[in-house]
Amino acid sequence: MAFKSFCSLILGIFCFISSTAAQSYTTAAGIRLGTDLGITVQQRVAKRVTVEGILQSSLRRDEMLLTALLEKHNPVLTKRFNIYTGGGLHTGWKTNNNEDFKNPFGVTGVIGAEFSIGRVNLSYDFKPAFNITGGEKRFYGQTAVSARYIFVKQKVFNDILKKRKKKQKAKRKAQRKKDRKPINWKFWEN
Repeated sequence: MAFKSFCSLILGIFCFISSTAAQSYTTAAGIRLGTDLGITVQQRVAKRVTVEGILQSSLRRDEMLLTALLEKHNPVLTKRFNIYTGGGLHTGWKTNNNEDFKNPFGVTGVIGAEFSIGRVNLSYDFKPAFNITGGEKRFYGQTAVSARYIFVKQKVFNDILKKRKKKQKAKRKAQRKKDRKPINWKFWEN
């Protein structure tokens, strides 16, 4: 029963992501396969910085985890191949009410490598998770391979940022011109 609910949730999230593909930032989403199974959504928020959300179900434990990570990407030889590190928080819930532990909450780190070609992004990572409260265990050492589809490429994101900066610069220039006091050449009339 839990597996069917999980599959329905994954399908719903993919439908939502498909409808938001026209947003003005780089977004990639896909599946995560490893010690846990799940979905991953990655969004660029600054130069070489992404936010990643992971929803996963464990193959070994009776719990699901929702993780939010902030990741710093460092290119190696080319911008298509990156090493990344980061951290964040996770929370979860039991999938079997017969278990006698509380829902997990804790901190998560990540270190990995990714390669992008065309609209496909492939990554491998190690994601240690430490439960502050609850959970079946205090520490989870998770590894996975993720395959993501790139919805919006970086060039589109950069073009939008350039347009936004140009508008802001023009607005500041107009404000400075407006704030400038005129020179009173007829000082003897005051």
